[in-house]
Amino acid sequence: MNIAFFLLPKHEVVCVSNQSTLRQTLERMEYHRYTSVPIINDEGEYVGTVTEGDLLWHMKNSNGDITFETASHFLLTEVPLNKQIKAVRIDSNMEDLVKLAKVQNFVPVVDDRQRFIGIVRRSQIIEYCEQFMTKAMDA
Repeated sequence: MNIAFFLLPKHEVVCVSNQSTLRQTLERMEYHRYTSVPIINDEGEYVGTVTEGDLLWHMKNSNGDITFETASHFLLTEVPLNKQIKAVRIDSNMEDLVKLAKVQNFVPVVDDRQRFIGIVRRSQIIEYCEQFMTKAMDA
């Protein structure tokens, strides 16, 4: 099976720029009701994934310097990412994808130049496995 079969393309993925402010990031996550989103740099490369926890811990550890009202003055590049959400290359094998999907809600996918091209959601892999198992049991 090819990873591209499961790919949700970049234009359908909610992402943030690494130059986004904390407020922009928070508002985007709240609007889409996501707990984490991929971060893309100006060259289109996958930089990492920011989570609600990353943002909340960063605000908490700012000693009151960062509030929701002042969050537009701070860049996402200043936020330490606590989880290393790893990406796979589009030409990786399914085994690599499944290993990451076991511990990540989604797996970012990059091309051979590390440019972000989309994600694979863990739920899509589980759904595929469920269909595969159902077919096998019916046979």
